Amino acid sequence: MPRPPLTPSPRAWFLAGLIGCLVALLGLPSPSLAAMDYAKQVLIGHDFAGADLRGVTFNLTNLRDADFHGADLRGASLFGAKLQDTNFRGADLRDATLDSAIFEGADLSDAVLEDAFAFNTKFRDVVIAGADFTNVPLRGDALTTLCAAASGTNPVTGRATRDTLGCS
Repeated sequence: MPRPPLTPSPRAWFLAGLIGCLVALLGLPSPSLAAMDYAKQVLIGHDFAGADLRGVTFNLTNLRDADFHGADLRGASLFGAKLQDTNFRGADLRDATLDSAIFEGADLSDAVLEDAFAFNTKFRDVVIAGADFTNVPLRGDALTTLCAAASGTNPVTGRATRDTLGCS
């Protein structure tokens, strides 16, 4: 079954055009990819594998069963996103906003979450083997859940998952 195409919001198209005009007027080099806004959309099962999604906004978006394996999500915002059964294997989530997101049954194996913000994030039945949570603020209940599942060493940073979480 073919996947529906992404449909950026009209605001995102307007802002991308405005940025393009300003870049041209000021004689600046053109940006390679303007950050897009996919907030409040339904993107169930969408394939983002290996995509450059730096700075993209997915706030309050339903991304159940989506595939982000190997994607570059540095600085992206997934505030309040529904991420049940989503594949983030090997994804780069450094400096991402994950607050209030729901990671249930998600695969975060070998993902780098360094400096991400995830204080009110819900983690349930997640796979985190080899994930790096360095400097990620977490609530006590989330930390307990993650420490129970923590194992492995991140292949990018060389840090043990348990150490990055501060598990005892």
